[in-house]
Amino acid sequence: MMRTRLKHLLIKSGILSFLCLFLITPDLSAQSEFTFQRDEPPTMQMMLDAREVFRYEVTYGWFTLGWIEVKLLPDTTYEGQEVYHLQTMMESNSKNILIGEKLVSYENLFQFNEKWPYSFIFWRNDFHDDEPNSVRIVFDRDSSKVRFYEHGEFMESLDLVEPASGGDTIFYYSRMFAGEETPYELPVYIENELGYVRSQSSKETDMREYEAFDEPVETYLSNGHADIDGPFGFRGNFKSWFSTSDLRVPLEAHVKVIFGNVKVKLISYSREGGNN
Repeated sequence: MMRTRLKHLLIKSGILSFLCLFLITPDLSAQSEFTFQRDEPPTMQMMLDAREVFRYEVTYGWFTLGWIEVKLLPDTTYEGQEVYHLQTMMESNSKNILIGEKLVSYENLFQFNEKWPYSFIFWRNDFHDDEPNSVRIVFDRDSSKVRFYEHGEFMESLDLVEPASGGDTIFYYSRMFAGEETPYELPVYIENELGYVRSQSSKETDMREYEAFDEPVETYLSNGHADIDGPFGFRGNFKSWFSTSDLRVPLEAHVKVIFGNVKVKLISYSREGGNN
């Protein structure tokens, strides 16, 4: 039963996108590049201009479940509008017989306004099964509906609630609140349903160590709750840590699963762009 449950957890649609890649880029892991202080959280434009590259390791107890890579692909257009393209790639640890070999990408075309990022279209590619576009979610603001498709077939539609997201825009949205005491709530559409991710941060800081950096990093802690399923069985209460540096880099998350916690930790980080 445990083996079946863990295999199922890996292929769930994703909302842990604060887990949230590649031309040759300078290594910005040195502390001199990382600890630029900013009293306020970053703006969306600052984060997008940085073109960050992230790689996380996902563990459950002493198991390494897999890895998550997050990157902003080249800008594109959607229905005549310029949009950003966020990709989250999830790879299982093929040496773990409880899970097997899985490779899934989540693709999100989105824009942002003065308040928040919002999705236009979100889809999943199951590369291990040779099934691109296995799940597709269309955010139709003309009709104020969100439409769900599986393997090209229409499944269901729900009313659109802003800032409507497939989930991974939380990778940016949550950072706009890191170190602030103002709570946030993000509506997430996934698995043919609407759910919410809610969280609140604190101004208190703590020093933590990460493989991505040579020295301990000063961090903010946020506590939250998600009421729909996410990757690796993510559901319920979670904790997440962000750097106190200019971009409030997402560093670590502990998320509740059926037995205990899954831990997601940053193991590699760089920036392809610059900041304003």
